This record gives sequence, C-alpha cells and structure tokens, in this order.
Amino acid sequence: MAFKTPEASVGVGLGLVASTYAIFDLTLPTIADVRSVEADNRDMQKSRRQATIASGALVGFVGLITGDATAFIIGGAAIVAWDWMYRHADQVSPLTGTATPTLMMPPMSTQAEPSSEYVYEDAHV
Repeated sequence: MAFKTPEASVGVGLGLVASTYAIFDLTLPTIADVRSVEADNRDMQKSRRQATIASGALVGFVGLITGDATAFIIGGAAIVAWDWMYRHADQVSPLTGTATPTLMMPPMSTQAEPSSEYVYEDAHV
C-alpha cells in the first residue's frame, strides 16, 4: 500500500534517514575517530558492515511493508552516503591526512626457498 501523498512518502523517507543515522551512530565511532587510527582497520570495517546490513534490513522492511519506492530510495541513498563516508575515513592515513590506497602484497612463504647450490639431484648408479 503506497502512500497517497508525496508528503507522506518524503516524511517516511526522512524518518528512514534518521533511523539509518542512528544505527550508524550507535554502531561506529565518529568519523573523526575513524580518521585518527591506522588506515584499513578491520574492526571498523566489520562494524561498518554490520551497520550497513542492519540499516539495509530496516529500509528494506519498511519499503516492503509500505510498498513505497520513494521512501525506499531516500533511505537507500542515506545508507550509501553513510557507508561511503566511513569507508573513505577508514582509508585516510593519520600521518598524511589523505586517503591512501591499500598496497596488495603477495603472501610471504613461511619456509625458506632452497637456493640453487643446495638442490638435490638424483644419484646415477
């Protein structure tokens, strides 16, 4: 059952924005705190994912119950905005104050590679 008036749809959408803000606010530290710790913090990423999933469930539930696309779009846009702000803050290096890309390093071997002078050869009898 969609709302009859656009004002009601926008009102529900703004209520969803406030609800998603509350979920992110209760789940995560402030953006200033996220920027002050080391970049690519795994604990912060887990909390951000939990807040995004909880907010998405709320917006999806309200969108399904009301059948109103306007409220769903407004609430979904708020989730994307909060998630992006926290993702960006998590990538900021406290040393430089700018977002730095994560360097992908190949995994290190736990065992030393044998050097060529220590390679065993089959004995010919």
